[in-house]
Amino acid sequence: MTAGPALARVLPRPLLGRLVRALYPRLEPELARIDEFVPRGGTAVDAGGWFGPWTRSLLARADRVVTIEADPTMARMLARTFPRAEVIAAAVSEFPGTAAFAATPGTRLAGTSKVTGTAPRGGTAVLEADVPGGEGQAVPCVRIDDLGLTDVGFLKLDIEGHELPALRGAAETVRRDRPVILLELEARHQPVAPVVALLESWGYLGEVLVAGEWTPLAEFDLEGHQRACVGDLDRGFLRRALRPEPRYINSVLFRSRA
Repeated sequence: MTAGPALARVLPRPLLGRLVRALYPRLEPELARIDEFVPRGGTAVDAGGWFGPWTRSLLARADRVVTIEADPTMARMLARTFPRAEVIAAAVSEFPGTAAFAATPGTRLAGTSKVTGTAPRGGTAVLEADVPGGEGQAVPCVRIDDLGLTDVGFLKLDIEGHELPALRGAAETVRRDRPVILLELEARHQPVAPVVALLESWGYLGEVLVAGEWTPLAEFDLEGHQRACVGDLDRGFLRRALRPEPRYINSVLFRSRA
């Protein structure tokens, strides 16, 4: 058993959430450097809220924080933990409707994960849109463009494999407000190239944080790196937080060239 599921079995979820939020910047150093790319004021969107590590930090910078989480249990916890955030219990997608959602146990803290597509490693949650009789509970799907958001300065999508349809459902918002966008991109979940191509067609360029330096995505072999380092995920959340190197990079920051 990895450290993550072991902790999930013995710690109450609120305490587990506090631990995750405290340790998460060690796994995702982009969060520790949020001041460098998230503008002050306006609206920030955290799609794939999980235990709320990004929501907590965004509340200190944005005037309005909208957190979207498909797992109903996690969404309720987020609403209790962050009363100033607007928590939406739904999956983000290209079309409104419903999806079949089911959590599975594993390294992501015993199934308390974000919405995902197919994932061969780790504890994940599976999302399939409009599957009649699909296993798991039905959850609503929302388009970011349908949420009536204004002055969006930052958009984070960490929904493990569903980023492309979620972006398509946010096209009007992105083209209007030109927010900074942070995506989780993993070749094990989805082809990376179509996501990058879509954002480049909208006038965005990607960067990754490598050894403390922002590096153009075009100069970094993201898929090759992930193939070489994917075994790091088997160490589990706590072990990775306590010893974050070598780091598995899956966060890509996109900024508008306009």
